[in-house]
Amino acid sequence: MYHIPALLEQSIEGLAVKSDGKYVDATFGGGGHSRAILDRLGLEGRLMGMDQDMDAWENRLLDERFTFAHGNFAYLKNFLRYYGMNGVDGILADLGVSFHHFDAVDRGFTFRADAPLDMRMNRGASFTARDLLNSYSEEQLANVLYLYGELRQSRRIAAALVKARPLSTTGELVDLVKPLLKPSQEKKEMSMLFQALRIEVNGELDALCKLLEQSLEVLNPGGRLAIITYHSLEDRLVKNFMRSGNIEGKQEKDFFGRMNTPWRVVTSKVIVPSQEEVERNPRSRSAKLRVAELIARPSGEKK
Repeated sequence: MYHIPALLEQSIEGLAVKSDGKYVDATFGGGGHSRAILDRLGLEGRLMGMDQDMDAWENRLLDERFTFAHGNFAYLKNFLRYYGMNGVDGILADLGVSFHHFDAVDRGFTFRADAPLDMRMNRGASFTARDLLNSYSEEQLANVLYLYGELRQSRRIAAALVKARPLSTTGELVDLVKPLLKPSQEKKEMSMLFQALRIEVNGELDALCKLLEQSLEVLNPGGRLAIITYHSLEDRLVKNFMRSGNIEGKQEKDFFGRMNTPWRVVTSKVIVPSQEEVERNPRSRSAKLRVAELIARPSGEKK
């Protein structure tokens, strides 16, 4: 199985799909969310599914209303313009790593098997986890591990990585780092380590910032933005953006003290999977869904 989508019903409900609307599944993957959107679209509706991993092409939907776009959602506005979909009614992004990436051992996303240090979502990209580990300074590595993996022992690990260079495989990385982790927390902290490297290799937070900023330009007033995150950095970024309308999270008020924001937050509380869903799909346990509706574009923004 390529992927089991998390919070499927809740995210589609959050989009409030209109039968004749235009929508974007910015993280197409196995196509689970896209199929659910198409089920709610009429003959006049349109859906674009984006994915930077060409492996997802095999899951494309053979439907005249569907368009597959091979690319990073950081370039959403350009792809919409290219496919003649300026002005959309909803954008969905499920930021998690698909089952496919973990299960395709040779991609290097998991610490459970020995593989080349790759971790690229887009195999056409040149920068790999091997490049990162063998070229970053000790300080740069420590910052990546602390900021993106929230590893308290980031400096010790960074020092060990630099001393052990060159590194070529995930097995070498695991054997090197394992003695530095608490046995009771080994799996969790190893996951945090691999998460940090993956985020840096793929520039994930920068891409998310660009997606959020562009959503203000491409969504029609009344359009919905639904984002599923899997770690605190992503969730905080999405939460602050939906509240303030800017990446910095600066909350501005008008003369009457009311929040000056282009968004209406639909999810007053973050939506998380039920216990039943977690039992059915354990990888969904850290998923968090937030949805906002665009009230009006900030002045100067155009389709």
